[in-house]
Amino acid sequence: MLQSLYIDFDAFFANVERQLHPDIRGRPVGVTALDSDYSAFITRCYRAKAFGIKRGMRVRDARAMCPDLVVRVAQPDVYVDIHNRILDEIDRHVPVTKVWSIDEMECTLIGSEQERASDIAAAIRAGLAKNIGPYITPSIGLAPNQFLAKVAAEMDKPNGMVTLASEDLPGPLLSLTLSDLPGISGNMERRLHRAGVMTVQDFWNISAKHARAIWGNIEGERMWAQLHGLPVIRPPTEKRMFGHSRVLTKGWRTADKAIKCLELLTVKAAYRLRRADYLCSAMSVSFKLADGTRYSGETDFGACQDDPTLLRYMHGLFDRGVAALPPQAALKSVYVMLHKISKPYETNGDLFEHADADQGRSVKWNKAMAAMDGLNVRHGRAVVCVGSRADLPGGYAGGKIAFGRVPDKEDFY
Repeated sequence: MLQSLYIDFDAFFANVERQLHPDIRGRPVGVTALDSDYSAFITRCYRAKAFGIKRGMRVRDARAMCPDLVVRVAQPDVYVDIHNRILDEIDRHVPVTKVWSIDEMECTLIGSEQERASDIAAAIRAGLAKNIGPYITPSIGLAPNQFLAKVAAEMDKPNGMVTLASEDLPGPLLSLTLSDLPGISGNMERRLHRAGVMTVQDFWNISAKHARAIWGNIEGERMWAQLHGLPVIRPPTEKRMFGHSRVLTKGWRTADKAIKCLELLTVKAAYRLRRADYLCSAMSVSFKLADGTRYSGETDFGACQDDPTLLRYMHGLFDRGVAALPPQAALKSVYVMLHKISKPYETNGDLFEHADADQGRSVKWNKAMAAMDGLNVRHGRAVVCVGSRADLPGGYAGGKIAFGRVPDKEDFY
């Protein structure tokens, strides 16, 4: 039975721009993070792909290949708003079971929905065109499980709809390469080749135990079962870290500017930590220089979630790293990560309290943080903050869209 309906939107950011700006619809469009000729493309529409423009290509190089190219700077808050409207529209037809990313979501079909799968998919497509916009096109896959439905959604892009029924397998899959299957990276493909598995047909023909041996763990057996249309239940994943990074533009590559960026990224990560009701007891700070040199430092501390404590530790790690750099070194990117996270009820007091009495101070700061966060939510913007706030190039600190994470509207305060 067709139990999974998977929707994968085509060149989502670029097509949102085309939908919102009629004057660029007939032209190739690419989206970047920053307004710079040296910025790289996050995505591009299919018309731009036809010119050979690839994700990660610099704007300057792409314009040399395609002078008519339209370059738009990403608007994460706009894309998240469209994403939420899309979810509302899909829910009118069938509930969204899981959001995999800002442009990929899955619906589990039950009962009579399985028999009406194609009609439901067609209704979703029509509803999206009417209520969201005809340029924001979905590719839809229908299959017995999420894995095959995702594969199906990729098989006829853009704006396609493919059904992979159990009784038809493996036929429609045999034209694919191993790397077309989700979860098979370049390294895994090479490992499969070394085991004599060169094609999807070869993978289909081996046993589940053989697949497990190739992977070296149960994931190989799961992959084999999914490929054969069998249901696979995975244990729920747990949140392990909260972090933010930023590539620095030319005017922000000095230590005094980079620290301002890290301050804002740190408080954004701390805000997300508090909203999810977690504490952290470790932090990593890293940065990369223009010449490729990397620095990374980590420290442990008593479990906390307040801005002042976390900013203090961030400054210590950053200062330690900068002290090891050559004079006038240019920083290219910065990154902060809060980890060793736990729920408040999972955290015990330290047997040997930290010398700086973080825990006692954090109790007081937590009350201040709760009041500050409440004010910011009430006003819909950051009216109160700890320390000064710099306006970062590209904006949207903390609102970065990544696979598996769709920012909330609060991330854009």
